Amino acid sequence: MPATTRTTLRRGLAAAAALPLLIGALASCGYGSDAKNDEKKVAAEGKKLSADTVRLGYFPNLTHATALIGVQDGLIQKELGGTTLKPQTFNAGPSEIEALNGGSLDIGFIGPSPSINAYVKSKGSNLRIISGSASGGVKLVVNPDKIKTLDDLKGKRIATPQKGNTQDVALLNWIAEKGWKVDPESGKGDVSVVRTDNKVTPDAFKSGSIDGAWVPEPTASKLVSQGGKVLLDETSLWPDKKFVITNIIVSQKFLTEHPDVVEAVLTGTVKTNEWINANPDKAKASANAALKSLGGKALDAKVIDPAWPSIAITNDPLAATLKTQSEWAVKAQLIKQPELSGIYDLKLLNKVLKAAGQPEVSDAGLGVK
Repeated sequence: MPATTRTTLRRGLAAAAALPLLIGALASCGYGSDAKNDEKKVAAEGKKLSADTVRLGYFPNLTHATALIGVQDGLIQKELGGTTLKPQTFNAGPSEIEALNGGSLDIGFIGPSPSINAYVKSKGSNLRIISGSASGGVKLVVNPDKIKTLDDLKGKRIATPQKGNTQDVALLNWIAEKGWKVDPESGKGDVSVVRTDNKVTPDAFKSGSIDGAWVPEPTASKLVSQGGKVLLDETSLWPDKKFVITNIIVSQKFLTEHPDVVEAVLTGTVKTNEWINANPDKAKASANAALKSLGGKALDAKVIDPAWPSIAITNDPLAATLKTQSEWAVKAQLIKQPELSGIYDLKLLNKVLKAAGQPEVSDAGLGVK
């Protein structure tokens, strides 16, 4: 056999032998069926807990920074040991609740209004709130050429993310306290409340089809980067300048069957929050890296720099503020008087906090008896 032929043959055999390794490497980097549905499994090491996997849902939003950083940096998986963390992102509360109710999600980061609505609709049978995650990060941003004072909102078009969502309820309540009238279903009245997806709001603001928006971060800072002005920070309306924007919820079935897994996740979130608050600049960079990984694009510095400090990361679910938000929704005629007793189960969180030498938190009388 000629030397050139032997060399070519050896190269071909080497390439064939390397092919399975290459395929395995690509799969481990997320190329494959799991990547297509925006899910990924985080590698597990160590002793397995009572469940093989735990499915964790969250939004690619700064107000879900605990999940963004805890998942990306492996802080939650570390506490789970051999139990695999399977994270999944959602774009809205209803789809996450649907996944929880359908049994394809175990634990989720979500806003207070979807938590309340889901708990009430299931007559208290589907979920528990087991921890807080974030406070604040909501602002009223307006076109300064059209609106210069809060009184100028009358007759203007103000966007919120969704009918009955946390920001929508807050705006409707603020309008009512001004003595103005708005139909909660249509949004028509002394102020036109325009329900617009946060992804669309910056374009709507830029085109002039809305005059302002009552929205969470980073949408608020995106509007400011387009020439908008912050006319009101919602924290100014609350005692101690705190109100819940993100909770952690769990399927009651999963909580009953796998309390050790839930405790491990909470240990991971508490440690993540401690790291975030001790390292704000590094945490901001980590959250932005996670957003880039999930959406393909990081936030510009002129957006994330003002947005980040307006969000307070906390383990406290700020239960009293959730109670107030539910009262606002009733007053706005969006929901009937809800029965919220038992919506919280903070026993595992307080166990984790006590072990970490941190103060326990309250359920404001709405906990499991």
